[in-house]
Amino acid sequence: MVEQTRFGTAGVPPTFKLLKAKIYDVPGLLREIGLDAFEYQAVRWGAKPQIRQQDAEKLGIEAKKHDLRLSMHGSYFINLAGKDDVISASKERLIAGAVAADWMNAYVIVFHTGFYGKFEKSYAFNTCVKALKEVSQTIKDMGLKVKLGPETMGKKFQVGSIDEIMTICQEVENTQLVVDWGHLHARNLGAFKKIDDIRSVAEKIESTLGSETLQNMHCHFSKIEFTSQGERKHHTLDEPMYGPEFELLAKIIVDFKMCPTIICETPILDIDALKMKKMLQQISEEKTIVEPQQKLFF
Repeated sequence: MVEQTRFGTAGVPPTFKLLKAKIYDVPGLLREIGLDAFEYQAVRWGAKPQIRQQDAEKLGIEAKKHDLRLSMHGSYFINLAGKDDVISASKERLIAGAVAADWMNAYVIVFHTGFYGKFEKSYAFNTCVKALKEVSQTIKDMGLKVKLGPETMGKKFQVGSIDEIMTICQEVENTQLVVDWGHLHARNLGAFKKIDDIRSVAEKIESTLGSETLQNMHCHFSKIEFTSQGERKHHTLDEPMYGPEFELLAKIIVDFKMCPTIICETPILDIDALKMKKMLQQISEEKTIVEPQQKLFF
């Protein structure tokens, strides 16, 4: 179980690239600036890992050394709701990611489940569930410890509503709930305008999957621009014309005493991750001060 909320980046921050850092240098560099999570990006991978095993293992060693929570984002080229050959290739890509994630001791491989395409939504979704059960069994047979992390998605034509992802977590073994709050905001055309909008999702997760799942979810966060079809583009936290506001999620994290891993996906990864961490700390401190004062009146 995670004991604290952790903040990290989706990939190597641009500033680190300027330093010509090796992938296994990233955990130490993130720790130096105050972050404690990292999501390795394997988004362009095919059916074989595209990282050397020794580099992946060294990344895992450095992450453990610096107490950094490590995750992986799997290939974008996955569609478990497609035709048979597409599903077969998608499964190979997902398993390849799981192998490398195991090398680096990442706790979850996050991925996009699939597209409805020309299929009925229920048929496409059930096809995904069937394929994921097969992948889960293969990973188990291979002795891999990494969890499968189907992600909530931002476009209406993608499998990935909060209800669909929760159902996958119920039906497929060895899964980790992954909630991208910006995606849900965009998918539902600006759903999170006030704190109760996010509270209702948190309550739904807790009632469906239990308190422990809510407490320890894996999250992505950024502001997202959207069209009538959902997600269009990620934006920074300081752009007021886009949502959602991280402050709303931070208040829910404090209210529900959650300890999620939060991966920043804005264009300025490390800068906005640190802003989110600072905001959560401030809200938590304010609540700590207010609650004892309130008790004096009872």
